[in-house]
Amino acid sequence: MSGLTRRGALGAAAAMAAGAALPGNARAVDFAGRTIEFIIPFAEAGGSDVWARFLAPFIARHLPGRPNVIVRNIPGGGSIIGANEYAARGRPDGLSLFGPSASTHLPFLLGDARVRYDYARWTPVLVSPTGGVAYVSARTGIRDGSQIVRLRDQELVFASQGATGFDVVPILAFHLLGLKVRYVFGMRGRGEARLAVERGEASIDHQTTPAYRASVVPMVNAGTAVPLFSYGVLGPGGQIVRDPTFPDLPHFGEVYRAVHGRDPEGPGFAAYTACATAAFAGQKPAVLPRDTPPDIIAAWHRTMAAVVADPDLKARGDEVLGDYAQAVGEDAERLYRVATTISPEARAWVREYLTANFNTRF
Repeated sequence: MSGLTRRGALGAAAAMAAGAALPGNARAVDFAGRTIEFIIPFAEAGGSDVWARFLAPFIARHLPGRPNVIVRNIPGGGSIIGANEYAARGRPDGLSLFGPSASTHLPFLLGDARVRYDYARWTPVLVSPTGGVAYVSARTGIRDGSQIVRLRDQELVFASQGATGFDVVPILAFHLLGLKVRYVFGMRGRGEARLAVERGEASIDHQTTPAYRASVVPMVNAGTAVPLFSYGVLGPGGQIVRDPTFPDLPHFGEVYRAVHGRDPEGPGFAAYTACATAAFAGQKPAVLPRDTPPDIIAAWHRTMAAVVADPDLKARGDEVLGDYAQAVGEDAERLYRVATTISPEARAWVREYLTANFNTRF
């Protein structure tokens, strides 16, 4: 975990290197006739795979020399296997782009013993945020999220994929709100969890923005589901603000204030914020090895800026990318740094909480 303390220095060095590699100073970078591998540490057809395959033709269009861009999947270990392989074998030649996700970030933040990668050794060239919403079944008896306090008097059931991955975010949120939740583990995906709510086997759930819009909004419209809060997004000053996709829905901090009558604070909230940022605000970065030559990194920065500005991507990207601004350049570095950093105190708190409540071993 030494990368957590080195990040500031490495980020500054990378920024200076990128600045030195501006078009007027850098040698020409040309990938003509080459093949770029976009490595995704998940199976085909998952969210990260869809994201990468959507971006690949735009990257090919805008990279110097218009090379071929292919997606290579290395699934296993909840993305840890692919991340470890890239950390060990990724070459600093600009021909290998890596796409981790929340399931890669969180084991790193929590100090999972299987992790052999260090985010401080990678440079982000793009960060794709997303959002998420927590909701309950209408069977709980509440009509809207303003009645969330009434949920504290009943046992809720959450169908989960596991306590140390993506679902750690709602687990921490529900704990901080004082909700009594029984967790049923073993779900193979959030889709299975949503179906458990529909069947009445679970009563509380969360979904990312694309899945929520596609599958939960119809439930809300039919009166069978009630949204509670979004996880929000990072504002320009680093503060949590309302999700632009759900501007009428309070974010978690607002709900916390409504329930407890005070602003959230302390190591528990710090742990939640770090995990939520990793899972949503900085969910999908595209990275290169940090020791990639500055001129190649600069070429990738220019490429990604052109990709997100491409009119075709803007016209077609809503379904895959959502209503979230794609971060490039300094914005990407800022989001990446926040999404892959946790204070020692917050990490210790969440590890102790998960060990005490879920018998988790790190």
